[in-house]
Amino acid sequence: MKSTPINGEVVKKILAQMNLGDLGAATIREVVKVVDLIEEASGEKFIRMEMGVPGLDPVSIGVEAEIAALKRGVARDYPSIEGVKELKEEASRFVKNFMNIDVDPLGCIATVGSMQGGYAVFLAASHLDPKKDTALFIDPGFPVQKQQYQMMGRKYTSFDVYEFRGNKLRDKLESFLKEGNINSIIYSNPNNPSWVCLTSEELQIIGELATKYDVLVVEDLAYFGMDFREDYSVPGKAPYQPSVANYTDNWVMLISSSKVFSYAGQRMAVLVISDKIYKRDYPHLKERFGVGVFGTAIVYRLLYSLSSGASHSAQYALAAMFKAANKGEYNFVSGVKEYGKRAQIMKKLFVENGFTIIYDKDMEQPLADGFYFTIGYPGLKGGELIEKLLYYGISAISLKSTGSAYVDGLRACVSQVNLSMIPMLEERLKAFNAENPIK
Repeated sequence: MKSTPINGEVVKKILAQMNLGDLGAATIREVVKVVDLIEEASGEKFIRMEMGVPGLDPVSIGVEAEIAALKRGVARDYPSIEGVKELKEEASRFVKNFMNIDVDPLGCIATVGSMQGGYAVFLAASHLDPKKDTALFIDPGFPVQKQQYQMMGRKYTSFDVYEFRGNKLRDKLESFLKEGNINSIIYSNPNNPSWVCLTSEELQIIGELATKYDVLVVEDLAYFGMDFREDYSVPGKAPYQPSVANYTDNWVMLISSSKVFSYAGQRMAVLVISDKIYKRDYPHLKERFGVGVFGTAIVYRLLYSLSSGASHSAQYALAAMFKAANKGEYNFVSGVKEYGKRAQIMKKLFVENGFTIIYDKDMEQPLADGFYFTIGYPGLKGGELIEKLLYYGISAISLKSTGSAYVDGLRACVSQVNLSMIPMLEERLKAFNAENPIK
C-alpha cells in the first residue's frame, strides 16, 4: 500500500468495522462516524468537509439572551408549542425586513431545527388531497429530507434542476404537475449542495405553477441571505432575499438559526406559513389528523406529538438575534461571509490538483462562493473517490445521496476548514493528485 497521510491499515480496519459497502450510498452521519473513528484510531486530524456544521462562533446576542432566559427560570416551564410571543413577532418582522413579505406572527412557529419543521410540513402535505400522494423535490437537495419521506412511507419524485434553468424550468415542472399527483414542491435556496441560487424569474415560475395546480411550496432557507453576490443585510431595503412568496400564497418557509447565526447546537428554527395556507381548511387533513385547518393541525396535532414544543430558552435566543437584525444592530450576512472566502481558496486548490467543480455555473454567472461546493475527479466513481480521500485525511459526501444527476461527484462543505488548515489541505491534495494520476 502507498504511504498516505493517514495510516492505510487504520482506514481499512475502520471501513471493515463499519461495513457500509459503497460509501457513495452512505448517509452524512455514517460518513461522520467513519471519520470520527479514523481520527481517534490514527491520531491524525482530517480536513472535514462531510457535514454542514457551523465553523464560526455562535452569535453572542443569542447566547446572552438564552443565559438570561435560563436565569429567569424558563427551564422550569414547558414552552408554548407555537412559540413564545417575542419570537413570533420578531420572526414576522424579520421576514418583512429581509424578504419584504407580510406574514402574521401567528404563522411563525418555533420548531426543533428546520428538520422538525420540515418533517411536520411533509407529513401534513402528504395528506392534503388523497389524489396527490407524491412530493416533488427540485434537486440536488438535502439528503435527510428524502430520508424523512422514506421514514413516513410517503412517495416523492425529483429532478436535477441544473439542466433546466430559466424558462426551461416551466416545462420541466409542468411535466410533473400535470399528472395531478404532486402535493408539494421542495427546494433549498441557496441550494444545498450545489450552491446554485434560483432567480426571481424561476421563483415566479414555481409560484405561478403552484397556484395553477394548487400545490404547496416548501422553501428551505437554511442559508438565508448567503448568496454573497448580493447584499441582503439591510433591514427594510432592497435587495431582499428572493422568495416564491412574492408569486403565490401557497408557501411555507423553513428559517434556521444553525448557519446564519451559527446556533446549530440549540436546534432552533421557525416554520413560517403564509396567512392563506395557515387558515385554509383541508377536509382530508381533518380525516387523517382530526383537524382540517392547516396551521392548527401543524401546531396542535403534529408538532405537539413530535416534541411538545421547542427549547424554551433557545426561543429567546433566536428572538434576540432576529430583533438585533431587524433593528440593524447586527449584520447577519457579514457575520458569515467568511465561508465565501474559504470556498474561493479551497475550490482553487482542488482545481489545481486535478479535480473538477461539478456545478460551476449559476445560469450565465459564475457560481457564488459559499457554504458548499461540488467536486469530482476524472476516472473515479463517487463512492470510490470518498474512500480514496479518506487515506489522505479528507472527507466529503456523495452527490448521489442529494438527488444529483452527477452521481460521481461529491459535496464539500467549507465550514470546518479554517484558514489555518489550508496548507494541510494543499499538501494532501498534491499528494492525492501525484499518487492518483489522471488517465
